[in-house]
Amino acid sequence: MPRPITAVIHQDALLHNLNVARQFMPQSKVFTVVKANAYGHGIERVYDAFKSADGFALLDIDEAKRLRTSGWTGPILLLEGIFSADDLLDCEKYQLSFSLHNEDQVNWLEQFQSQSLKDNPAQTQFDVFLKMNTGMNRLGFKPDAYRAMWQRLKQFDMVKSITHMMHFSDADGERLGQSGIAYQQAIFEQTIQDLDGERSVSNSAAILRHSQDLRSDYIRSGIMLYGSSPDYPTHSIQDWNLKPSMSLRSEIIAIQDLQPSETVGYGSRFTATQAMKIGIVACGYADGYQRISTDAPVLVNSVRTQTIGRVSMDMLAVDLTHIPDARVGSEVVLWGQSSNGTVLPIDEVAASSGTVGYELMCGVTARVNFKISK
Repeated sequence: MPRPITAVIHQDALLHNLNVARQFMPQSKVFTVVKANAYGHGIERVYDAFKSADGFALLDIDEAKRLRTSGWTGPILLLEGIFSADDLLDCEKYQLSFSLHNEDQVNWLEQFQSQSLKDNPAQTQFDVFLKMNTGMNRLGFKPDAYRAMWQRLKQFDMVKSITHMMHFSDADGERLGQSGIAYQQAIFEQTIQDLDGERSVSNSAAILRHSQDLRSDYIRSGIMLYGSSPDYPTHSIQDWNLKPSMSLRSEIIAIQDLQPSETVGYGSRFTATQAMKIGIVACGYADGYQRISTDAPVLVNSVRTQTIGRVSMDMLAVDLTHIPDARVGSEVVLWGQSSNGTVLPIDEVAASSGTVGYELMCGVTARVNFKISK
């Protein structure tokens, strides 16, 4: 039989979380963000749950092609835009929208338009998302250059529509002691004043925390779709009515009885102070579990316990002292939902290694078997 570790993808939870996004901003079109292979879930595994969305957003053209192969005929947005002039051929063939965040990209588009006029007077027209850098300082045109770039693009016959786009750096909390969105929102509004076009400003944190304060014709719903809270620990997934979309499950493969002063695992990082029972779980950092996790919560037979000692490549140890019915073959939930519905939020597990749920779900490795649950 295969090694007993499985990542279960819950399509009902994905659809539920998508509907939560709609409930928070019902006047907006919802783009589901499926970058990084749908946050590690697999684009093909989430497609059926997300095909009721208004569009998809991602980074890689190859992933966009996979969506088209799955049957999607609606909008697809390339969040980082094009990486070369040649990418525009694929954008034309696969009907992809894209962001424009630097002048090189605009120059490529202008060159592509000039060449297309020679080769094919009946040009394709693109929906582009012009990105403003309002303070995140990753991508986008600074406000003093933004309006001029918008005016330039308005002259392109190949540009069908221009959507104003920006990204909040602190929608999940405060920025320098003030509201996390106020500073960037003010810059954005001032810059696009009197410029026509729709807008896309809301990521998951903005959708959940600031829906009453924002107008966003297109919302970009990402991590909330996958059952992780964008502002944990301020709010949990239960606070936002979100459900885990991925459950990493394994089994106990061995049990050891410890006496006081006995140690566990590499480096003898854990020493028993009393008699106890521990279980060895078929899961390690080669499966994507964080090696640096300490005292991480887990569920054994739906009972909460914790890891002990150092996580190794293929195994980790958990405390079974208070779970008398645990035996070889007992279900272990590393994050997500147990077979009977008990939930262990991925955010709590991520906190044990000082990271976020995003990293855990994106990090599940190829040797883990995936299964879809309807």
